[in-house]
Order: sequence, then C-alpha cells, then structure tokens
Amino acid sequence: MIWSLLAQAPVSLAYYKSSPSIYKTKPSTPLNRFSSGFLAPISTPAIRVFCSKPGKVGSMASSVLNQGSISYLTQREAAEVDETLMGPLGFSVDQLMELAGLSVATSIAEVYKPSEYNRVLAICGPGNNGGDGLVAARHLYHFGYKPFVCYPKRTQKPLYSGLVTQLESLSIPFLSVDELPVDLSKDFDILVDAMFGFSFHGAPRPPFDELIQKLINLHNYEQVQQKSPVIVSVDIPSGWHVEEGDVGGEGIKPDMLVSLTAPKLCAKKFSGPHHFLGGRFVPPTIAEKYKLCLPQYPGTSMCVRIGKPPQIDISALRENYISPEFREEQVEVDPLDQFRKWFDDAVAANLKEPNAMALSTTGKDGKPSSRMVLLKGVDKGGFVWYTNYESQKARELSENPHAALLFYWDGLNRQVRVEGSVQKVSEEESEQYFHSRPRGSQIGAIVSKQSTVVPGRHVLHQQYKELEEKYSKEGLIPKPKHWGGYRLLPNRYEFWQGQTSRLHDRLEYSPQEIDGKLVWKIVRLAP
Repeated sequence: MIWSLLAQAPVSLAYYKSSPSIYKTKPSTPLNRFSSGFLAPISTPAIRVFCSKPGKVGSMASSVLNQGSISYLTQREAAEVDETLMGPLGFSVDQLMELAGLSVATSIAEVYKPSEYNRVLAICGPGNNGGDGLVAARHLYHFGYKPFVCYPKRTQKPLYSGLVTQLESLSIPFLSVDELPVDLSKDFDILVDAMFGFSFHGAPRPPFDELIQKLINLHNYEQVQQKSPVIVSVDIPSGWHVEEGDVGGEGIKPDMLVSLTAPKLCAKKFSGPHHFLGGRFVPPTIAEKYKLCLPQYPGTSMCVRIGKPPQIDISALRENYISPEFREEQVEVDPLDQFRKWFDDAVAANLKEPNAMALSTTGKDGKPSSRMVLLKGVDKGGFVWYTNYESQKARELSENPHAALLFYWDGLNRQVRVEGSVQKVSEEESEQYFHSRPRGSQIGAIVSKQSTVVPGRHVLHQQYKELEEKYSKEGLIPKPKHWGGYRLLPNRYEFWQGQTSRLHDRLEYSPQEIDGKLVWKIVRLAP
C-alpha cells in the first residue's frame, strides 16, 4: 500500500529487519527522507490536474472518473506521500492500516454480495499490505462474509499480533499453506491478495511464490469450471512491478484492484472489470502539492470506482436468494398483523424508507401508471398516504377507485402486495397530518401544482421563497384544499419471500365468509 515499507523510514527499517527471508533482493536505491520543507518536490514530471475535493453526498455512478484522467504515482512518489502522512501529518501505521483495510472490505462489498460470494480467503504477507488484509478480513466478517486467513509469515509486533487476536476472537480460521487445497476454486468464492505492496522488490521467496502460483493457476481451472473465485488485489497485484505491471504477462490477473491513497503506475496495466480507490485520508495539502486528480468519494463511502463499470449482460443479472422458509403454519391469521410483523422487521433492519411503496392506479382509459409514495398510516381501516388531489393519480382514482400497493424490502428478500378499493380520508385527518409535517414540506405542498408543467426549477424556488417570507410572520400555514390523504381498504394481500433456485414463497390472503363471519383464507401460490 502507499504507506508501507519506506527504506529509510523507521517503520520500514524495522520491517526489513524482521522479515528479510522473503526477499531475494532488496531495493537497489534507497528512498531518501526529506531534508527540508513540508513536501519534497516530485522528481518526475507531474502533468496532472488538481481535482481532489472533499466528498459530497452522491451516487457511486456520479463519482466515476475515466481512467485516463486519474493521477498515477511512481514508486518514489508513493513513498514520499507515505512518509509525509506518517511524519508531519501525524498519521500512525495502525490508523492508516485500519482505513485501508476498511476500504478493501467496502470495495468488495460494492461488487460481490455475500449471498453469492460468501467464502473469502485473505492471503496476507508479513508487511503492511498483509496487515491491510487482516483488517479487511475482520470487516468482511462483520459484513456477513465467512472469511479465512492464510498468514504464513507472521510479523511479531504488537500491531499485527493484535490483529490476529481480533480475528481469533471472531473464530475466523487461520489456514497454513499446507492446509490449502491445490485448486482454490473448490473452497472459496473470493481470494484477497494482500501479500506484497508497492515497495516490494525482486522475486518472492517461499511460501509466497507458491501462493502466487496458486492464484495464477486459477486461470487454467477457469477453462474447465463454470465459476471460478474472484481475485481481489490490495494496492498492487503481488508479483507485479510497481511501475511496469505484469512484465512477463504470466502474473496474477485480478478481477478487482483496490488502489490505496492513489493508484500506482502499474494500475494502468490492470485490465480487470473492477478498479476501486480506497484510503479516504488524503488531506488537501498533499493533493495540491502532488497535483493529484482523484475521483470524488460518494457520501460517506470509503471507496470509489475508477473508470466505467463493466458492460453488464442484463439477461445474466440474477440474485440467488437465501432466506428462512415462510410456511403457512408460521404466519399470522390476520394479514394486517403479518404486515406489521414484516414492517417491524424492515425497520429493525435499518432499511432505507421501509414505508416506501409503489402505488399503481388505472383511469377510465385502462392505462396503468405507477409511482413511489410513502405510507403514513396503517390500521384496521387500511393503508394511508397523502398527495395532491389534482395530480394524475388523484384523477385516476376519481375515475377508478381501486389501486395496488407494493412494498419491497431488498435487504430481507421480501415484498408485500396489497390490493383494494380507495377513498379519501376525512378533512380533519388530512388537516391534522398536514400540520405535523415540517414547515418546509407544508410550503412545498402549496407551491407544487403536482403533475403540471413548470417553466423551470427556478420558478418553484421563487414561489417557495415568497411563501416562506409570507408565512414567516404568520403562525399557522393553511392546508391547501387540493391536498389530502387516501386510504386503501385491502381485499387481497400477498406476502413474498425470495428463496433459492427461484422457488420463492408466496402466501395469498383473500377474504372469505364462513358461518356469517368474514375470515381471511390463506393459500400458497406457485412462484
């Protein structure tokens, strides 16, 4: 990684002394410390544009930069940045290692979901790159993966011993090289290559030469197997030249590369589908001095994709759901109680907007339309939401007072369909809910003539500003007459639970009169 093994830094000297046996050669040229100044100048031409800015909330897609516009560091530049982070900027090795390992784990979780890529083998070297792998394994455990660790040359320092203890406390298995299968594809879904970082020189000694060869051999197994484990390399694919890449073309071919702090020159030779940048700790002083052009991290994410995502075959996109079985004898007799039970599960799972639901309506023309709205109440009387009574959905409900609701809770592999007739809630109920909303939302409801054409966003902002000023002097904002709630009275429920091999659970509730009493009949539907 970018902060590992400086030849003349104290940490690096200790590292080289503690594990000289893995090198056949050592760095031929020492990496000099700075004699003066906050940052030393870069010896190579830096034709780069400074574009590293504090992150803003946004989507992963909006943060993608083309690979050609990204800054790439030479080995010396990487070492200089590393030394500055751990020198005048006051970072410690354990701080940077924790952030780097978390970045690797979050990058993996962005692409490889634990439901399909659950078994992870982290192959860790004796240096800081191996420490990143140990930290990543711990985070992957908490993300829902099942990690294993191969750590054949342990570094006897408190930092590394502590990481091992942390993993052992989670009952994460440590495997020796001899315990690994010849074909790694049989037992693992993800292989984390955390053996050597950017300061490695020469050819690796045993057992790392053998471990690297195991990763290379996976390409041969791919020819006879339908699915091979993916390889995730940390900062530098082990065995690659830090600047020239896979010189002989016979090295590891990782599916994902997680560059740390900034990509190294060898990353230009990376041809796998997923290149991420991690290590969200570059201060503006370093970015400006080195004219680093790095992608903007989205939101609170610890990783960001470099380059365009790979082309996806839409027909090949699928999820193999793994869920507890949903049986008739387990469900509530009343579908409202079953809905509340599942809704509470969605809230407890901290899913985003668990009350979001798709509302489908149809007007007299028979053309259906759907949109997302928010559930604002549910009881024996039905499901309640609020909207503009002059909107498209309101016009369609006036022509055909029947609708369908769909709740989808991705994190739980569940969805609920609710169908029934629709009626407006009382004016008193609408009034009460309107005044419970934030004042900004109340003003927004007055400004928006929903589903009508507006000249531009500036018009909405101007009207909002005028009303905001007007009502700042008044206590109560009046509810517009064209705004209120609807209530759907259910006559059908369906509870869906995703299962493996598409054998999903589907239980339908429909009303049935027995002995003069209305009861709910429960049947199982074919998936």
